[in-house]
Amino acid sequence: MAATYPVLLDHCRAARPDLVVYDSTNWPARLIARALGVQAVRTVPHTASNAHYNLMDANVARHIADDLAEFVAEHDVDLDIPSTIEAPEACSIVFVPREFQPRQETFDDSFHFVGPVLGERADEEWRPRRDDVPLVFVSLGSVLSDAGFYRACLDQFGDGAWQVAMTARDVEGTGHADVRPWFPQPAVLKHARAFISHGGMNSTMEALHAGVPLVVVPQTPEQAANADRVAELGLGERVDDHADLRAAVDRVAADGTIRRNLDRMRAAIHDSGGAGRAADVVLSRAPRGA
Repeated sequence: MAATYPVLLDHCRAARPDLVVYDSTNWPARLIARALGVQAVRTVPHTASNAHYNLMDANVARHIADDLAEFVAEHDVDLDIPSTIEAPEACSIVFVPREFQPRQETFDDSFHFVGPVLGERADEEWRPRRDDVPLVFVSLGSVLSDAGFYRACLDQFGDGAWQVAMTARDVEGTGHADVRPWFPQPAVLKHARAFISHGGMNSTMEALHAGVPLVVVPQTPEQAANADRVAELGLGERVDDHADLRAAVDRVAADGTIRRNLDRMRAAIHDSGGAGRAADVVLSRAPRGA
């Protein structure tokens, strides 16, 4: 990312933007907004952090310490390891509903919790093989893969009581399991009774948008935080042992309390405003006449 800084700086000096909107992990854009005295809006694709709640651990960026020191010296900027991960901004758009945010009461009105933005993906179509058997959707996302996890899913759901749609590579499907390298996830979730997920924020929000209970098998620290929040809010369960997947799915799908919690969270997502509210926030920060 350091290589993009001088290119982006030259571009913005020439174009003179009225407003910079940047992802929270894009620290070059934040530095450029500061350098040019341009207003900025930060977008946060996960739960937000402040003095009372911190999602990101600066230790995850320790490996860039030497490169960061070289970058700071070369470009004469104020940047340290924590601020490559999390830095405050006068306006932040957070793509989760406030009701999902830990310590939500400690976040002031500079944080705008607009919920997930699905865009055109919400209009994709897909249908399960059968309409008379409940569907469980299984995915570790588009990057991670775990052959043991996939085998456990196929074995535990082999009795035919559930049909399985599973995102996986180099795994063969069976009579009860439709296995593909990619699914239109929001469309599948419209039909699912449960979702076994790694707990990435996109997947978590898409499940809650569809009102689908989660069984979260986290693979990274951020996903573990999401899994714990899902369990804390009664929206599903965290599972760290592959042997428990089937039992967890049976529990979350049948739990009336989880169903009511999902209904409330789904309503909260709807009321958060999504893309329309995010656009309003951005426009409110633009200089008049821009």
